[in-house]
Amino acid sequence: MASAGMELLVDVTAAAATGASEAAGRVPMLYRAYRRLRAVLQGDGRPRVLVVIDFPEFNLRLARTARRAGVPVVYFIPPQIWAWRGGRVSTIRRRVSLVLAVFPFETAIYRRAGVPVEFVGHPVLDAVVDAPDRATARRELGLDEHARVIGFLPGSRREEVARTLPLMRAAAAVVAAVRPDVRFLLALAPTVGAADVRQHVGAVPRIEVVSDSTYAVMRACDLLLVTSGTATLEAGVLGTPMVVCYRLSRLSALVARLLIRVPWFSLPNLTLGRAVVPELFQEALSGETLGCLAHRLLETPGALAAQRAALGQLARELGEPGVGARAARLVLAEAGR
Repeated sequence: MASAGMELLVDVTAAAATGASEAAGRVPMLYRAYRRLRAVLQGDGRPRVLVVIDFPEFNLRLARTARRAGVPVVYFIPPQIWAWRGGRVSTIRRRVSLVLAVFPFETAIYRRAGVPVEFVGHPVLDAVVDAPDRATARRELGLDEHARVIGFLPGSRREEVARTLPLMRAAAAVVAAVRPDVRFLLALAPTVGAADVRQHVGAVPRIEVVSDSTYAVMRACDLLLVTSGTATLEAGVLGTPMVVCYRLSRLSALVARLLIRVPWFSLPNLTLGRAVVPELFQEALSGETLGCLAHRLLETPGALAAQRAALGQLARELGEPGVGARAARLVLAEAGR
């Protein structure tokens, strides 16, 4: 957004965290950011419309300030009330002028609750539109067309990397012990430094760290080991089979189990409404388990092809490219009311 010309009043991306206990240390910084933005919404230079994206704990409070100041609020990528804390929909109804839904099943939920909503599609459709095909990606990464390749996407936050990457490395060791010809690539997220991953990678087996080529890695690999998040949707839209994994602190995992009301946690399975990709969460996630599962998927005839066939439906479920343009038109319309 900054590169597109937006003036940055405050940047909270460095405060991103996963789980309740992990986020506690960020509260003072986030409160300062909230006060700064609240002052803007209450001042003479208030905006014509406030667009909030995800992060409901912060943004619903900001939305309350905006509505009191007479500023309409558009919620892009709204809270996942279908997964947990469904009672927030009443707060959204009071504070949000328009919800821009990114999953097709969200529209019915918000309409039943009396919340104005439009389905615009998921932004990953725009993000991956220029991704290389498999052959091009393999050439770019120096991979033989017949090589067996497993890719790692350990997350976009340092805490995620610290929790999942050591297990992915252990899984690589399990696979390499029986298939020494398999190559391993790690796609470095732009929000994570190389030092954050290198300390967990080690030398054996060799894991190649790749920067600025996430979609090439996704396309080039036969199988991905992915930390749960938007990367699972990107990989799914690109049609690459995967195993999705996640680990939180014990306290955050306990809270999640008490609150979450859906049978899966990965976005491909939630979007398609069935278990298409394997999931490993918390105690079920270990290096041995992850490695054995990855090896079994590689060696079982038809296993990867079955995933690819199921993932072929994912892009159709998420809408059509042009999500950003559709969202922008609706934001401008709301600003002009």
